[in-house]
Amino acid sequence: MDNISVLIEKLNPSFDNALKLSDDGQAIYVPAECIVKLMDMLKNQYEYVMLADLSAVEYEDRYEVVYHVMKLTDAQDIRIKVALPLDAPTVPSIVDVWKAANVQEREAFDLMGIRFSGHPDLRRILCPDDFNGHPLRKSFNMKTVSRF
Repeated sequence: MDNISVLIEKLNPSFDNALKLSDDGQAIYVPAECIVKLMDMLKNQYEYVMLADLSAVEYEDRYEVVYHVMKLTDAQDIRIKVALPLDAPTVPSIVDVWKAANVQEREAFDLMGIRFSGHPDLRRILCPDDFNGHPLRKSFNMKTVSRF
């Protein structure tokens, strides 16, 4: 596996030193406005050619979008995290870098309410179009859903 600290050192000059190592040393934190550039660099310059997963997590004070990208030549993977505010969780779409992000971003939008700016078709994918709320949010209450 690539040493994440070394990779951050290589990448940081292109991001005004905005990339940070997670507390557990297992992920790279990136500001939302840098995610597309970082993903493009990882794919095209560092050979992380597969978006293996994209998910979202809710904490007391923030949301995080979590990306896992892989090198297929030696099965190395990196976890990338973007912290977002609870009141406006929006991050740029990476669909232009990986087409596979289309479905995964729609799922994070549908279930967690994360908005992906620039997404070509950001709409619900699992819940009905008229569904009210985002069922994986901690504040979601099934009793408020009129259809059940």
